Amino acid sequence: MRSILALPLLAAIMASSVCVTASRAAPLEAYGRLPTIESVEISPDGTNLALVRSDGEQRILEIKPSEGGLPKLYDVGTAKVRRLDWVGSDNLIISASQTSLIAGLTSPTREYMMGFDLNLKTSKLRRLLDRIPGGPTTGSHISDRNAGAMWASLNVLAGPPEVRFVDGEPALFLRGIAFEGNRGALTVFRANLKNGTQRVVEIGDPATDQILLDQQGKPSARADYDSTSGNWTLKLYRDGGWSTVKVVEAKTEPPYLLGLGRDGRSAVVAEQGDGGSLVREISPEGEWSEPLDVRDADGPIFDPDTNRLIGFYALVNDEDRYTFFDPRDQKAWSTVRSAFKGDRVKLASWSRDRQKIIVLVNSATQGAGYAYVNLAARKAHWIGARYQQLMPEDISRTQPVSFKAQDGLPLSGYLTLPNGKSPRNLPLVVLPHGGPAARDVPEFDWWAQAIASRGYAVLQVNFRGSDGFGWAFTQAGFGEWGRKMQTDLSDGVRHLAGEGVVDPKRVCIVGASYGGYAALAGAALDTGVYRCAASVAGLSDLRRFIDWSRANKGLGASRYWTRFMGAESRRDPALREVSPAARVDRITIPILLVHGKDDTVVPLEQSQIMADALQRAGKPVELIVQKGEDHWLSRGETRFEMLKATMAFVEKHNPPN
Repeated sequence: MRSILALPLLAAIMASSVCVTASRAAPLEAYGRLPTIESVEISPDGTNLALVRSDGEQRILEIKPSEGGLPKLYDVGTAKVRRLDWVGSDNLIISASQTSLIAGLTSPTREYMMGFDLNLKTSKLRRLLDRIPGGPTTGSHISDRNAGAMWASLNVLAGPPEVRFVDGEPALFLRGIAFEGNRGALTVFRANLKNGTQRVVEIGDPATDQILLDQQGKPSARADYDSTSGNWTLKLYRDGGWSTVKVVEAKTEPPYLLGLGRDGRSAVVAEQGDGGSLVREISPEGEWSEPLDVRDADGPIFDPDTNRLIGFYALVNDEDRYTFFDPRDQKAWSTVRSAFKGDRVKLASWSRDRQKIIVLVNSATQGAGYAYVNLAARKAHWIGARYQQLMPEDISRTQPVSFKAQDGLPLSGYLTLPNGKSPRNLPLVVLPHGGPAARDVPEFDWWAQAIASRGYAVLQVNFRGSDGFGWAFTQAGFGEWGRKMQTDLSDGVRHLAGEGVVDPKRVCIVGASYGGYAALAGAALDTGVYRCAASVAGLSDLRRFIDWSRANKGLGASRYWTRFMGAESRRDPALREVSPAARVDRITIPILLVHGKDDTVVPLEQSQIMADALQRAGKPVELIVQKGEDHWLSRGETRFEMLKATMAFVEKHNPPN
């Protein structure tokens, strides 16, 4: 990027976009419904923006000029839009998921992704991967193994759409699944958006996990993974066929193809080493580079024009770091960053020339929202807040906290304090994150903010095993489900109580996914800390979950879980020891269970098992089954239903006053 002058601060823009008139707490639905703006993508030429908006429940796709003008609106109803991709300036690819069971396949109910092409000139919407000619001989780059074979294909996406500029024109490539008999294989298609057809580019083997395309849209690298042996194989396409260049034994965390390297020809591979994640480039000739200096990076940054690697993003402790290889790029990002002093700024989308940028801004006082930055013109404007029903006084203050666990391990997290209350002897809700190899971040959290708006302090702990604090910290969680990962949470409670911030007799625990497990474990395993526990899509019977995971997700997934659970196999008695459903005799507090019927990550049976065990033991429990809801609370109606139920439960058993 070329050097530019500093941009003006946007604080005034953000402040002026909100009319401060509220004199009372916002209604709970202002937090619990879907965001007003879920995502923003700028077109390759920078002239238009595509926004996924909602009224809290129904979604709307909005297309409008980036420099201002009248928008076009497209009603998408309750479709779960996951991603938007521009193909040139006239076509927008919409990726949406649906929970379903495909007839004829020996696979469980899953969350399948489907792609749709919206032609902005005609306003016509067309489903992708629905007009595929028979046989791979129609492809331009098919291996001899497949010649003449008869194939069938699913019309679901097996990966995000990709755009390459071929002969100066944008070309769309899709990943799907093709079948020869009953064997499915990852397949790359090139889509013709003019006539709606797709042709095969490459078909992998049944073990193929990834196929990397070069700048011309031709296969250049491939990764195969055998979950039984744990062998990960990297292959490069050269001399008319695939050539194996490396085999790695990785039973739990296989390496991963990130994309094209800095020169646009090499492949970038990330693998887990003893010291953390290592990133290397592999030339087309199979030569491996020394590890790049990007240890513990959270994600790569690719040029939207050439698809080559230009930098990395990382959240280091509480700081967002964008590291670009070219000093001119680094200077340009510093200019963007300086426009939002005191706020977190994340790159959301940018134009092909990288001069027009959409950023997601997280303000401690204004909440989260999107802004448009025009580097070439040295100007910017505010697009809108993610939650536009919330006023500045509805945003509670979140501050970092740090303390030590019982064994001396340094821990950190975030404390959200309710507005209008002195930070002394407050009622507390502990809100553990999911994952567990994930982390809480210093940004607007709708759930934490909703709880705080009702008068509670909210503690979010990055317990051992969390991601983002180095590999050693993640490893410290291995074998600690229901053990030190759990007491890390209650150590945080004791720390805040010792500081006089919270009342240790008025504490509840609420969480989703792994956080839901932690809520149940807080009631059954780490007793005497909490007055109530609410689990959303949480685990309760770990052996049953391992069996389900192995049958539905494969051996690699079950190995991942048993390592955290501290079990050698599904028969290990350690699983029962840390299963809340097997320890209901120790529970003395009321339990709330909320679970989506369409959950394909943690099955509904996990909450049903827990409810049955509690009822047999005569313990208080309520189970809410949410029809049509998945693991991620993707629907506005059911997300708000969950929030209302959990807050009513907490307020009943741990009143805020």
